[in-house]
Amino acid sequence: MSVTARIHHSVGAIAAEDWDRLAGGGNPFTGHTFLSLLEESGSVGGRSGWSPLPVVIEDEGGRAVAAMPAYLKAHSQGEYVFDHSWADAWQRAGGNYYPKLQISVPFTPATGPRLLLGDRPDLASSLLRVAKRLCESNELSSAHATFIEPAQLPLFEEAGWLLRSDIQFHWENRGYASFDDFLAALSSRKRKDIRKERAAAQQGVEIRALTGDALRPEHWDAFWQFYQDTGARKWGRPYLTRQAFDLMGDRMADRVLLVLAFLDGQAVAGALNFIGADALYGRYWGAIVDRPFLHFELCYYQAIDAAIALGLGRVEAGAQGQHKLARGYEPVRTWSAHYIVDPGFRAAVADFLERERQGVAQDQLTLGEHTPFRKG
Repeated sequence: MSVTARIHHSVGAIAAEDWDRLAGGGNPFTGHTFLSLLEESGSVGGRSGWSPLPVVIEDEGGRAVAAMPAYLKAHSQGEYVFDHSWADAWQRAGGNYYPKLQISVPFTPATGPRLLLGDRPDLASSLLRVAKRLCESNELSSAHATFIEPAQLPLFEEAGWLLRSDIQFHWENRGYASFDDFLAALSSRKRKDIRKERAAAQQGVEIRALTGDALRPEHWDAFWQFYQDTGARKWGRPYLTRQAFDLMGDRMADRVLLVLAFLDGQAVAGALNFIGADALYGRYWGAIVDRPFLHFELCYYQAIDAAIALGLGRVEAGAQGQHKLARGYEPVRTWSAHYIVDPGFRAAVADFLERERQGVAQDQLTLGEHTPFRKG
């Protein structure tokens, strides 16, 4: 049976029911709602450096049977897998690293499917061939798929892509019935430290965890202020526009968990999470006050509380941050895959990745020895 690949210029131009049938619905970020609201809000497209190029494969009857979220990138911002040294090396050698092809969810270092295959896993190779042809026919230096769910790694490896790993810190729900149940699994000293942190963070503060109809415009107004402050300090400018948050509230409120801290009736800090089928994904945090341990309370401990209450298997608390280790978040490997067009450049990157992987594996082992859980 023959198939046809179509390159679109927005996810919004693709029928939502077709895209979501292939995405499966378990991951909030690969769904049509999230990806299209990034476009509609101006967070991607335009002058953002993220130009949507989603790929859809259709069967002979014109039915969508596989898809891939992809973007033409003019820089390496908002990816959380750092390839700036590759760009510098290739450009010093006289090549143009940008534009490149990015297969990912913009601004979102959360694991998930990058090949949306519905009931057609045999079409993975077709999607990856399209990515290669896009690079070769448009003089793109490379293609990069980031934060790939582990089950899809063999699909990229079999197609000859180079694999890269890094470390994040995730909390795993080992059947805990409550936060105290989780604390019981920790060493006595760590258990006491966390209780002290939570008590200090909560002193004089009202904390509300809001989702669905409980989310109101004033909550988004407050969080936008927090997000702008954090974004300006971390990235120079926030990635998401104000409209993106309004659209999240309008279109996917049931998949959002916004944790806000109030002081004397005023919202002073917040953490934004997204609810998946088996994970809670922590994404953004911000505050207009400086209070000890409030960051840990809103981002990490409240997320654990929510995951237990919702029966979710893990919390992914975003990129980096070894301070998560002492709070029950464990080192987990994350993965990306890379197709480099030029054979010489590809060989150099492959050599670099081999050496880097050995270091990452050792780091994971070392970090794993310092988790707060009781030994033996």
